[in-house]
Amino acid sequence: MRTTLPLAIAVTAVAAIAIPGVPAVATPDTAATTPDTVQWGPCPEKVAAPRLECSTLDVPLDYRDPDGRQIEIAISRLVSKEPSKRRGVLLTNPGGPGGAGLDYPAILAGSGLPQKVLDSYDVIGFDPRGVGRSTPVTCDLTQEQQYRGNFPPYAHTAADVARAAGNARTIAEQCVTSRTAWMLPYTTTANTARDMDRIRAALGEPKISYLGASYGTSLGAVYTTMFPKRSDRVVLDSNMGPGGYDITAMRSFARGMEDRFPDFAKFAAAHPEYGLGTTPEQVTAKFFDLAERLQAKPVQGIDGDAFRGFTFDRLYVDAFMPQVAEFWQAVDTDRPVPSIPLLPNMENLMAARFYVICGDTRWPGTVREYRRNVAVDRLRYPMLGGSTAGIGPCAFWPTERVEPPVHIGDRGPSNVLMVQNERDPGTPLAGAQKLRRAFGERATMVTADQGGHGVYPFGRNTCAKDAVTAFLTTGQRPSQDLACAAEPSK
Repeated sequence: MRTTLPLAIAVTAVAAIAIPGVPAVATPDTAATTPDTVQWGPCPEKVAAPRLECSTLDVPLDYRDPDGRQIEIAISRLVSKEPSKRRGVLLTNPGGPGGAGLDYPAILAGSGLPQKVLDSYDVIGFDPRGVGRSTPVTCDLTQEQQYRGNFPPYAHTAADVARAAGNARTIAEQCVTSRTAWMLPYTTTANTARDMDRIRAALGEPKISYLGASYGTSLGAVYTTMFPKRSDRVVLDSNMGPGGYDITAMRSFARGMEDRFPDFAKFAAAHPEYGLGTTPEQVTAKFFDLAERLQAKPVQGIDGDAFRGFTFDRLYVDAFMPQVAEFWQAVDTDRPVPSIPLLPNMENLMAARFYVICGDTRWPGTVREYRRNVAVDRLRYPMLGGSTAGIGPCAFWPTERVEPPVHIGDRGPSNVLMVQNERDPGTPLAGAQKLRRAFGERATMVTADQGGHGVYPFGRNTCAKDAVTAFLTTGQRPSQDLACAAEPSK
């Protein structure tokens, strides 16, 4: 069995985007486009859900040349059934980069998005540029490359880093020479934010509200920085740092694992029937024992990387802890372990992720730097640090960038609500705190004493969820940063 890791899951003043003909901070009187007429109709079969409508919108590939080559963005809408209560539109993004969002409004509605929020907004979803039913990108990744997942192999030695460099270079070359390489310089977070503003204009809305999770927090932060006067109520859930999905964010997954793992260790220790230990310390020791054993001698195709990856992936959700314990038990005793298939559209998902994270910022370009990072993180965060600090395709990406990264700052309206779990493996609290400081008085942050990835509307912390609902429906935020106490599992 092989397993892949999740996508995780986006400077001083307001973002200065130095592109000729594109304003540094767009305002309504410098709109990039005249509103188009969106023709809503049925959604594609695999996206179809009750009341969900779909359409497409053409946007510039390169916003420096707005009348040049166009690409297509797939959009969806869940219309408010209460026109008298409708405030506007709520644009959504589930994370990634590389994650499709066309069906996200229906997923939110089916996962507990409160009715008064559904009444207040037309909920809008979209597949970001390069993804899914929007004009897609590819790196022509083989199935084996897809199975390797999104993190480099765990590097136990400097030689391991050098070996991983060959695979990373190969993937970068495939992306750069693929049939969609013409999109490579323009598949960025900043351009996706510009696409969001095209969606706003096409819908005839003066402003948009926003709900984004994981990488979607980076996208939302970039949008409200570039278009502060067009941002209404902005909710960022499970936050990346102000640098977005950069090398710092990649290395922070290892810290997230260390923050989150004690929750699982406590769970497994309380269930001795799994045979993983009767104290959290014994469960922790079992993790390292299994990882080392499987690296030396894989069981049923599961090596140390697959073991670490599966564990990290499932710790995103409390409900998966029994599955993690059963998996450990199976590999420990060499019992059959069910195969876990690749996600649908995995090639596109991974390719789009590489396009964005490698294109947004520059990554270290020498093996020596990654060797040094691995040596540091393997000691600091031994569960995952030897992997997440390792070398990936971004090390071999073209060095030229169309524009610098967007710098998140504190200029703009005070209309951002951040929500964050304390023990989030994918977007650790430390990164969220940095984004909170970067926003200054623009933001208020609600922190929930719980683990896992995602607060609204999927989490169980009523205090945090109520704060988001109140903000989206009334505009009222907590007067200051709020810490929500832990709530018992139901």
